[in-house]
Amino acid sequence: MALVTLVGERLADEDEEFVYLGPNNECKNCKLKTVCFNLKPGRQYKITKVREKQHNCNVHEGNVVVVEVSELPIVTSIDKKLSEGAKTKVDKKECKNIGCDYFDICTNKAAQKGKTYTVKKVYEKIECPEGYELYKIELTD
Repeated sequence: MALVTLVGERLADEDEEFVYLGPNNECKNCKLKTVCFNLKPGRQYKITKVREKQHNCNVHEGNVVVVEVSELPIVTSIDKKLSEGAKTKVDKKECKNIGCDYFDICTNKAAQKGKTYTVKKVYEKIECPEGYELYKIELTD
């Protein structure tokens, strides 16, 4: 079954990816907020289909469009080498090196501390300028 939500018309293109940041306080009285707020905060989504239906919106410039989305896996780093299919919990390292090529991966807010994930894919060892031994991986819930 497709996951349906609303996005601003400027973002409403098939294959467009976005991160859902969470509920907006300006939307508390909107009758459509349950459709907008049905995604997981901090997670990345890909628009798989754009539907014809549009609605007025006080937050977005222009209208919002009904779209179908798929949740993308979490790409992050981990401090141990694991095989695909392994279960793991993510311990995030504190990093302030915003110039690092891996900063966004290592500080990915979608991976929740203490939650168990399955390793979907192992990419490569990360050359960490802070000296951590890290591996780039893809996780699923």
